[in-house]
Parts: sequence; structure tokens; C-alpha cells
Amino acid sequence: MPAAISRPIADLPAPTHSREGGRRIGRLPQRADFLRLQAAGRRHVTPGFILQAAERPAGLPAPRQPRVGFTVTRKVGNAVIRNRVRRRLRALAREVLLPVARNDLDYVLIGRQDALHRDFTAMADDLRRALRRLKAERPADMSP
Repeated sequence: MPAAISRPIADLPAPTHSREGGRRIGRLPQRADFLRLQAAGRRHVTPGFILQAAERPAGLPAPRQPRVGFTVTRKVGNAVIRNRVRRRLRALAREVLLPVARNDLDYVLIGRQDALHRDFTAMADDLRRALRRLKAERPADMSP
């Protein structure tokens, strides 16, 4: 059996995220952030999800990336179903939201039951429409 090749971690190439174009999705880690977005009142309801958007609090450091939170209630299904819906929402955010998201806004995607079976392209169109309606897109002339 050949010996394992060990290389220092510094020699390993950095992971690339070609689908993301180098940008990553920031997370909303605190429950208070979810509640702040809920209270902000800016939301758009679609068959597969609810999109909420609100200005980022002024006390935070300068935004480098958009922050997105994902939530799916137990009403949608058991843990396996909820995780599957959450993964679909994450993929949707990565492909549609990230390229056009404003860094000064926080976003929450709330999964609904139709998110599991709804066509992904239809959900992507829904998200683009929701972003336009909430005026939560980055202007076309601004670079990321």
C-alpha cells in the first residue's frame, strides 16, 4: 500500500466557487435579525417561498456581501423535507439572489410547502420578480 502524501495546508490550492463568481452568501446568525426583518414589513409572497428584505443596521461594519437567512417551519414537513426545501432555497439564493443582491440589505427566505415540488426555473422567476417588487436589487451599473 503506498504511503499517503502529506502536504502542508498552505500548499493546497484555495477552493474556487466558480458558480458564485467569488462572492459568498453571508448568514443571518441571530434570531434578532430574523425578527427585525419580519418587523420591517417588506415582504413578497410566492407559492414556493416568502422573501423578506430590510436595511442592515447602521452599527454593523461596512457590508462586503449580502446576508441571507433561511427558515422552514415544521408545518412544511418532517426534518428531511424541511432540509430538502432549505437546500433548494440555498441553491436559489446562490444562483439568483447573490448576483443581484444589494450588500446594504439583509434577506430572509421562508420556505413554503410548494417549494419542494415547484419547478426550479419557476421559483427563480418568482425570486427575480420579488426582488424587483421589493426594490432589493443592485442597480445594473453597480459592480459587486
